[in-house]
Amino acid sequence: MTIEKFVVTAAQMRQIETRIFAAGMPVSALMEKVAGLLARRIQKLWKEEGRGKREEGRGKREEGRGKREEGRGKREDIVNYQFPAIGVLVGPGHNGGDALVVARELHFQGYQVVIYCPFFQLKELTGNHAQYARSLKIPFVDKVEPLKKCDLLIDGLFGFGLEREIINPIAGAIDEINQFKKPVFSIDIPSGIHTDSGAVLGTAIRATHTLCLGLWKLAFLQDRALEYIGTSELIDFDIPTADIEAILGNQPPIERIVKEFATQHLPWPRSPIAHKYTNGHLLIIAGSGRYSGAAILSGLGARASGVGMLSIAVPESIKPMLSSQLPEALVIGCPETHSGGISELPIGIDVSTYDAIAVGPGLTLEAAIAVESVLESDRALVLDADGLNILAQLGTVPILSERSALTIITPHPGEFKRLFPELADKMGDRITATQQAVQLSGAVVLLKGARVCICFKNEGDRTITYLNPESTPALARGGSGDVLTGLLGGLLATAIARNSPVELVVPTAVWWHAQAGIMAAKERTELGVDAFTLTEYLIPALRNKIGL
Repeated sequence: MTIEKFVVTAAQMRQIETRIFAAGMPVSALMEKVAGLLARRIQKLWKEEGRGKREEGRGKREEGRGKREEGRGKREDIVNYQFPAIGVLVGPGHNGGDALVVARELHFQGYQVVIYCPFFQLKELTGNHAQYARSLKIPFVDKVEPLKKCDLLIDGLFGFGLEREIINPIAGAIDEINQFKKPVFSIDIPSGIHTDSGAVLGTAIRATHTLCLGLWKLAFLQDRALEYIGTSELIDFDIPTADIEAILGNQPPIERIVKEFATQHLPWPRSPIAHKYTNGHLLIIAGSGRYSGAAILSGLGARASGVGMLSIAVPESIKPMLSSQLPEALVIGCPETHSGGISELPIGIDVSTYDAIAVGPGLTLEAAIAVESVLESDRALVLDADGLNILAQLGTVPILSERSALTIITPHPGEFKRLFPELADKMGDRITATQQAVQLSGAVVLLKGARVCICFKNEGDRTITYLNPESTPALARGGSGDVLTGLLGGLLATAIARNSPVELVVPTAVWWHAQAGIMAAKERTELGVDAFTLTEYLIPALRNKIGL
């Protein structure tokens, strides 16, 4: 079982911990174990960061002896500790207890530690650790000013489950700490972030790195928390599988998309007697005189999926452009409006001959008749862009609720609000909003963002949720979504032709698309990943991740 796939709410994490303690694990023993893991990991991360800074500093020192002397004088003025000095922020609960044990262990390793603890009342175990730290002559302070002298900070003020808004004087202290611009390692979750929704409870620590304990919390998959979390990783302290299953087993699952899961639903290996039609036939309806590139990009995305046959319906005037870019595709010219949009599908086209249809990229609202005709069909659909905007005009919930075939909708937040205006005020919690959209519509809902959220109902009418934990801002460019639509449509058509689980190709497509963006950004930088470049990395990224 891959521990990385699980995501829990604060309530679920609390229930799991209760089972562990009820089974006989002393709270103090678990705290020691967790803190030991944290201390070792922080030391390693800091050494890696320090190595990079030393390389940078070596170049700067070559600029002149005078600057070195000036810098040495300034350091002597503000730092009374030997390098490095670590400030540990301690709260009143067990998160503060974890921080105190980390402080103690780092102290024993020779680090110069100062403990910031502005609370007078501490939980009993946390208080015991504070008492021992004082006996070791580790300095305690209740003001943030001394933390300016530190090289890095460890945040243990508040852990998971915080519900109340942080108020002064603690709120003011957190704001002041954030202004120091110091490297901050948060324990479990940055103090002030709501564990489930990712909301900022008044104010919050802006961590550069967050070490999530035991199991991933929902906040790590909520877009609005990401700028506070920084980079993140899971600290696995060996939670028994039985305890996880006992709490999560009977509840609608929420899972992170991990490589092992995503690659399970790729369309291979192929049968040695496979032919083009056994590998799926996808129809893409896209493009207009104004947005011809959207049709090309979605076609290139579908090409990478390996779909057996690809047909693309576009306005007649841009048919030659599509044929030159995608010579393997059957390009269908459609009647068009005066401004170059699809006015309707050709009379002779039979949509029942396709395994799946992807509709929307670059269409414009003039294609309403074409979109309405496929919505009335019995084919599996992927709806994106103007396909969604036309759906919103027609009536999202009534139309989708009446469809007997699978419908996948792929809105960004603006499109989501147009599709589900009744959920517009709930968009702060993207996960809950997506789940509620599924309940209203019965569709597979893919809500785009920094952390894509995918929800659908399974055969038992339970809402299943998948969250993509890894992506890149390089994908925040026009055309990236068109590539995803084609890739997803191709995987869907192939899955249908092969009688594979169709809903599960949605998280696979999202993961694959993100991995291509990540690989392209590493080689081209985040600024160098236009949508066409993204299509060129779809196959290399897949080969890189699965070792082909």
